[in-house]
Amino acid sequence: MQLLVSVGERGSLGAAARAMGMAQPNASRSITRLERQLGLTLIARSPSGSTLTTEGQVVVHWAREVLTRAENLLIGAQALRTERRSHLAVGASMTVAEYLVPLWLGEFRRALPDVLVNLEVHNSYEVFDRISAGHCQVGFVESPSIPRSLHSVVVAVDRLVVVVDPSHPWARRRKPLRAAELAATPLIVREPGSGTRNTLETMLSGHEVAPPLLALGSNSAVKISVRAGVAPAVLSTLSVDSDVRSGALREVPVDDLDLSRRLRAVWQAPRRLASPASDLVNIAKRAATATA
Repeated sequence: MQLLVSVGERGSLGAAARAMGMAQPNASRSITRLERQLGLTLIARSPSGSTLTTEGQVVVHWAREVLTRAENLLIGAQALRTERRSHLAVGASMTVAEYLVPLWLGEFRRALPDVLVNLEVHNSYEVFDRISAGHCQVGFVESPSIPRSLHSVVVAVDRLVVVVDPSHPWARRRKPLRAAELAATPLIVREPGSGTRNTLETMLSGHEVAPPLLALGSNSAVKISVRAGVAPAVLSTLSVDSDVRSGALREVPVDDLDLSRRLRAVWQAPRRLASPASDLVNIAKRAATATA
């Protein structure tokens, strides 16, 4: 599963094998065994390289969840074995959890190996609820609005992009979209409560907005539907960068709409966030500064 996820991230079986220190024939045999076990074709093989099939893309999304849970299991077992008592409960909205939090937690574990981290992944509104109920000490969200009962700080800057299938008419247009045209188009969007959807609705609030064509619960599901030619979508550049670079999706510029957004850490009172939650927030801020 790690190899398959790496194929999805790096765009080819060869690149994934090199990243994992495997010989490509061994990597190919590993994928073949997984395909046989699942009864699915996960990779399309051709003389020009190997890419994920549609089924493979769906399985990669599930595999990431399995690998995250397996990692949590190992961390939890280690904490039980050594009777570690320090604990940090973190909530994160889906885009942040999928593309940024793993990097932050890697540095956090190196700096504070005795702290057991429990990561919960929800949409932004659910993260607010988990923080307010005291189930999480700190959360990371994409929503442009924060409940007044919570404190927050900006940890990173992100950008939304309009993406379409390469066969879509927008992929061939010579002029950028106008915001009004984007608003009038039925789009594939995330589910209600998603920070990405909430941000887009806020950005288009001055226009007459068409009802969504389809609402889906994950970035991967939205991308699969866009690649199938269902409709355009607006997603974080974090989630579509590799697809745009590979040509699987086309980015369509919008010339009169600022699609940048801020990603925030949120927590309950007191205003000054205590360690180890403050350590994780500082790591996130430093990571954003290093990549700016």
